[in-house]
Amino acid sequence: MNRHRALAGLAAAIALLAGCAQGGTEAAGVSAPPAAHSPATPTPTPASRSPSAGTPTPAGTLLVADFGADTVTFVDPSRGPVSSVRVGTAPYGLAVGADGRAWVATAEGVAVVDTATRTRLALVPYRTATGPVTTGEYRGGGMGIALSPDGRRVYVGVNVPGGNGALEVIDTAALKVTDAVPVGRRPFDVDVARDGSEVYATDHDSFDVTVVRADTLRPRRIEVAPYGTEGGLGSWLKPHYAAVRPSDGRLLLPFEGERLVVLDPRTGRSEIQPMTANTHQHGVTVTPDGTLLTVGTGPIDPDSDRGPSLTVRSPGGAERVYPLDGPHEDVAVSEDGRTAYVTGGFTRDGSWDGLTVVDLADGSTHRLAAGSRPLGIAVL
Repeated sequence: MNRHRALAGLAAAIALLAGCAQGGTEAAGVSAPPAAHSPATPTPTPASRSPSAGTPTPAGTLLVADFGADTVTFVDPSRGPVSSVRVGTAPYGLAVGADGRAWVATAEGVAVVDTATRTRLALVPYRTATGPVTTGEYRGGGMGIALSPDGRRVYVGVNVPGGNGALEVIDTAALKVTDAVPVGRRPFDVDVARDGSEVYATDHDSFDVTVVRADTLRPRRIEVAPYGTEGGLGSWLKPHYAAVRPSDGRLLLPFEGERLVVLDPRTGRSEIQPMTANTHQHGVTVTPDGTLLTVGTGPIDPDSDRGPSLTVRSPGGAERVYPLDGPHEDVAVSEDGRTAYVTGGFTRDGSWDGLTVVDLADGSTHRLAAGSRPLGIAVL
């Protein structure tokens, strides 16, 4: 599209205006008091309960990370918020294990939450120095997070403001960081191969995916830049989130509602397939049958691009694009595959405190309150 060449030529202006670009108006974040010196061992915490916390959490409850606060919120998909648990400043991504523990990437460390009783069990501090604890899009600390298939390790992408990040490895039994692997800038997303052999950090500001072998922890960088890297940190056209395709383990990375990069992480080769939403895209998820769901946040150029949407793409490439009201960030799907839940937090300006419920049969939608600027989401 013509707008991409124009944006690349105006990188300096974009750097000042674009929330996805390093150095935008949120770059400094909203300062919070500096964190106390992180202990060498995880911090156990007393239970954080709501009046309903004595009742076990029902299956199908939604868990969202409140990027605008210091909590995660439990949401009844029919009625709205049920209770919240304090986890740490500006929680971003989250992952839930088969044992019911949720692992939440915050600016201060990775919080461990018992989702059955809705209590925080521990806060595991990062090994990587990330500077003062702040909030906002460019804050340091955890971003993408994922569990190994056997549940023994958590992998969290740690943002270091102004530099390259790290992939930290947490032993889920010992509740401590055991390793830190260098990755690219601002690791928005972390995914794990279905057999657990590799970990993938999607590095937004360095136009790449870092592939890390789970056994040796050796990193390997693969550039993912279907529009090129012109504009650098000021470019909008960078990777955000990825999903591992169940059929063959390839990574699916959508760009601008125009191009889907299908990346083979073993060889580094990729192919580009067309997409149809024509909107700036962020969060993704993939269902067991290979259906890809992609969140469109809205236009880069309002004169030529379309508004926020949810793309539902079949394994064969057919797409349904459902319009959404306002920006959104991430998406999860109900166990029966009939409903999508799209968080309204958004990493840039224009976020709102709720999520949109999408009926995947007919595209009908309704809004539901859901915490404060919710980003990451999981269905319990």
